[in-house]
Amino acid sequence: MSVFQDFVLLILSSPSTLLGTVAFLLILWFSYSSFFSQKTEREPPGPRPFPLLGNLLQIDLKRPYKTLCELSKKYGPVFTVYFGPSKVVVLAGYETVREALVNRAEEFGDREISPIFYDMNQGHGILFSNGDSWKEMRRFALTTLRDFGMGKRLAEEKILEECHYLIKMFEEHKGKPFKTPSLLNWATFNIISSIMYGSRFEYSDPRFVTMVGRASQSIRIAGSASVQLYNMFPRLLGWIKNRKQLVKNAENAFVDNMVIIKKLKETLNPSICRGFIDCFLIRKQREEESDIKETHFNDKNLVFSVTNLFGAGADTTSTTLQWILLLMAKYPHVQDKVQEELSSVVGSREVRVEDRKNLPYTDAVIHETQRLANVVPMSVPHKTSQDVTFRGYFIKKDTTVFPLLTSVLSDENEWESPHTFNPSHFLDEEGKFKKTDAFMAFSAGRRACLGEGLAKMELFLFFSTLLQRFRFTPPPGIQEDELQLTAAVGFTLGPLPHELCAISRQ
Repeated sequence: MSVFQDFVLLILSSPSTLLGTVAFLLILWFSYSSFFSQKTEREPPGPRPFPLLGNLLQIDLKRPYKTLCELSKKYGPVFTVYFGPSKVVVLAGYETVREALVNRAEEFGDREISPIFYDMNQGHGILFSNGDSWKEMRRFALTTLRDFGMGKRLAEEKILEECHYLIKMFEEHKGKPFKTPSLLNWATFNIISSIMYGSRFEYSDPRFVTMVGRASQSIRIAGSASVQLYNMFPRLLGWIKNRKQLVKNAENAFVDNMVIIKKLKETLNPSICRGFIDCFLIRKQREEESDIKETHFNDKNLVFSVTNLFGAGADTTSTTLQWILLLMAKYPHVQDKVQEELSSVVGSREVRVEDRKNLPYTDAVIHETQRLANVVPMSVPHKTSQDVTFRGYFIKKDTTVFPLLTSVLSDENEWESPHTFNPSHFLDEEGKFKKTDAFMAFSAGRRACLGEGLAKMELFLFFSTLLQRFRFTPPPGIQEDELQLTAAVGFTLGPLPHELCAISRQ
């Protein structure tokens, strides 16, 4: 009953208690009517909801993906659950999620924009938008990222340069225990910075440190229980602390980016694109000169596209690197095999992207980390663009849909040992790398991660380069089996706070 008690306390501590109570009663009445009204279509099954609260008492709001996986065992791969008064259809298992996101991409391809993400993005940008604006921004972002070398030699050079800066920071600890998240965040955020702004930042730059810290904090608290309660009852709970912090962070990010954009405008050369922002400004200028009235190339779309890419384009990569170094320290025999393969194939020279095809075990370890780490367990919520009948069930237009990626990455029908760290999932009998369709770490369909190619390159180059130079171990006095693989709470799932030692191999 702890969630219910917390909710009551939130209501009672509202600055407008009387109005909050009246609103509570009104919503209760309307919710009761809607929950138990007569239905004529066969809808997905699910646990019976309470008025207003829905299935809130059954859901662990800190780790809702775990509750939903358990519910899928009882109600099947397509089921309904109520987050407060909000109806959600959950899709579980590889076959179901693939059918919806890939085969029925149009019907399941809209984005559900929760109240907190509307507060932060106002329907602009790439990640939390729909319609023509989203199509235009995504198309432009994909084209621009390709032009700047996503998956090509130009991006490779940027990543390898950043590897050198990261190695120096690791070396400064001289084999003593330290926390990896900040350094890995700075490195991965610098890759997207060089693509967005046309240049990297020094790790000592206070503005950069603030921007990275703010983005990481926002991603973490966006997955908190209090923010999820706000999403369910936005008119009642707009005053909660985490919601205010997220809005403040979004406003500060907007201001910081406008300052950077202003400086880039002052030195803009229409014949040379230094980065994403330059390309956007040049396109915006051309459309203004052509007197295009309904252009989507405006300042808000620019800033929110940059902040979307700055956060989403770096956080998941950094988080995956945190997991993989932790796993190497926990499973030293796996680390041994990676380093043996690197020594045999690459030696002491610099690792290049083209080496990946000759490093199957290293590649398998990276993929298995992504699978087991399950960094974005519920994907970013989708929404149906029209009424749809799916697997015999009727799902109404504008229904929120959770493609439960964690159920895909741990599907017992697809993986030999879904709940253990097993690189063999991605190796054939001859030890060659084996692609697996059920690997959906980047989601799938029209809303799949647009930076997938860049992320894969970063993971390979950062991991391989670090393993060439260092051996990762637990701090003195801690055994490998004492290292915890429990995920922290957040919109994305990182490891709990921990320290590692990076012992130089040279």
